[in-house]
Amino acid sequence: MKQLAAGVEGSNPTLNIIIFAVFVAITLVIVFWASRNTKTASDYYAAGRAFTGPQNGIAISGDYLSAASFLGIAGAIAVNGYDGFLYSIGFLVAWLVALLLVAELLRNTGKFTMGDVLAFRMKQGPVRAAAAVSTLVVSFFYLLAQMTGAGGLVNLLLGVSGNVAQDVVIAVVGVIMVLYVLIGGMKGTTWVQIIKAALLIVGALAMTLWVLGKYGFNLSNLMQHAVEKGGKTGEALLGPGKQYGKTGTTKLDFLSLAIALVLGTAGLPHVLMRFYTVPTARDARRSVVWAIALIGIFYLFTLVLGFGAGALVGPEKISKAPGTTNAAAPLLALQLGGPVLLGLISAVAFATILAVVAGLTITAASSFAHDVYANVIKKGAVDSKLAEVRVARITALVIGAVAIIGGILAKDQNVAFLVALAFAVAASANLPTILYSLFWKRFNTRGALFSIYGGLVVTIVLIVFSPAVSGGAKPMIKGVDFHWFPLENPGLVSIPLSFFLGWLGTVTSKEKTEKYAEMEVRALTGAHAEKAAAH
Repeated sequence: MKQLAAGVEGSNPTLNIIIFAVFVAITLVIVFWASRNTKTASDYYAAGRAFTGPQNGIAISGDYLSAASFLGIAGAIAVNGYDGFLYSIGFLVAWLVALLLVAELLRNTGKFTMGDVLAFRMKQGPVRAAAAVSTLVVSFFYLLAQMTGAGGLVNLLLGVSGNVAQDVVIAVVGVIMVLYVLIGGMKGTTWVQIIKAALLIVGALAMTLWVLGKYGFNLSNLMQHAVEKGGKTGEALLGPGKQYGKTGTTKLDFLSLAIALVLGTAGLPHVLMRFYTVPTARDARRSVVWAIALIGIFYLFTLVLGFGAGALVGPEKISKAPGTTNAAAPLLALQLGGPVLLGLISAVAFATILAVVAGLTITAASSFAHDVYANVIKKGAVDSKLAEVRVARITALVIGAVAIIGGILAKDQNVAFLVALAFAVAASANLPTILYSLFWKRFNTRGALFSIYGGLVVTIVLIVFSPAVSGGAKPMIKGVDFHWFPLENPGLVSIPLSFFLGWLGTVTSKEKTEKYAEMEVRALTGAHAEKAAAH
């Protein structure tokens, strides 16, 4: 316990538990309140399309600013400086791709899920099943990251030691997340995300001003102190290469990471599903503009928080703390404002995790219930809309159990790194299929299946046989080495290969798809979209 105490000296576990409990109680009350009007499938999946553009934009930022954004990136900047900040750049630039290519077109074409868009002009059964499988896999990787962040955070705050205690914490987070989804559906989840986004941005702003105030509101002064605290490797914080510039392989790994981050957002199912919670395509566009503004501001805060943690706490202390780099932001809060600020900021981080895992879970559950159960198994002839919702709730329970097990296995990984893997899967399996569906007239069912399943298989195989799983500096499975693929993030190989597979599947099939003209008109103008959404 001595090492642990050194990492969290000054923390007050009782205070932290009280703050956590208050937040969970308040959000559960809100979820119960929101669930009173959840009567139809549209209410459960898309919150009755009742949210405005600004409200949805705040919720999107709440969905997107995950534990990776707050805990992972702040830690990555504190320890790796410039290279860590590249996560922020990638996550933000990705929204331009989502805004320009995907947001409005998806809102106009689909109804509840990504499968609605892909199945619009193709064979319903196989394409919907593929979309659901892809959604479940991407959600699983993203859930791993959130559960890992939760375990490390609460381990740090409550002074729990040993693997069993951390595993129990991950299980508790899983149970609370499933409660949000079972009770509140998309409406309850959205309100949790709005509250969490407001708390996160206000908390980060307060810490940013506090840190800058200590250095006379001079960013150069702050960075210089971070360099001095970094010791022999301090100078490397201000330039590229501390993490990714050591060898040719690590440089390629950085390029692979950048591609995955920039292209992955437009393929993340839980982000895409948020576009269906607004009444019109114009609101979908406004919500993305709001999201970009809020996310951009927040990532500027992470630069100050990361270097602030490096200057005031120090990379050495961060690396030795429970949760390692994921502990940088909470340790900075402790350094600035003692146990009270630590408890408040950690409750915000905990809220971040709960809101994101709830969003992921409802997306995965909705995709299975709507695409697989309602449209593949029942072929659209569901007894009642409530039967579909019941299946979604059962699926949420299963996803919660799987996420808990996965989170326990991956608890020692950096959260931002795990999220980057989820982005690689989304960019490989989903983005090529979405873009081909929206913009390529000849694209057909075989092309969609090749790009989704091919992208999934290629990405997962490359991840399994990468240094991230075995043989690397911090592998998921220790004591063995079966890696043969040199890059930790497979995006550089898997994304172009998925585009190629989509093209190959299309040109080797004689199937002629219809309704492209109708889909194009609907996607670009929004004609008939509201009518379709009402069904």
